[in-house]
Amino acid sequence: MRTPDVNVLLYAVNADSPQHAGARSWIEASFARPQGIAFAWPALLGFLRLATRSGIFARPLSVDDALGVVDAWLGHPRAQVIVPTPRHAAVLSGLLIGAGAGGNLVSDAHLAALAIEHGAELGTFDRDFARFAGLRVSVLK
Repeated sequence: MRTPDVNVLLYAVNADSPQHAGARSWIEASFARPQGIAFAWPALLGFLRLATRSGIFARPLSVDDALGVVDAWLGHPRAQVIVPTPRHAAVLSGLLIGAGAGGNLVSDAHLAALAIEHGAELGTFDRDFARFAGLRVSVLK
């Protein structure tokens, strides 16, 4: 199973982005896999926040359009939502302490913990995820 970081979601929708083709291909390939794709609410909320804000897209999405994109993703038969398990606090703590991370990396560690808990590979354009031990990460180009 694969789970996308927020940047993959943004680039997959933003046709003006140089990373659009790679992100869109990764999302489509993830839907085609038997295990499907796992969405984490922090990534989906990040998508909604950034896709509707000026400065990210040349023309930000309306809230209705952004919600429509999320609904389409979640409505796919091979889509699922991953949530924290009872061991989430321990996994998250281990990642933060192990990486010596805090500040802006706390959100990344949360997403990494969700991926680890569910045995998912995280797709991202952000190399910072490589610092989290035990995370299977695919850094896209």
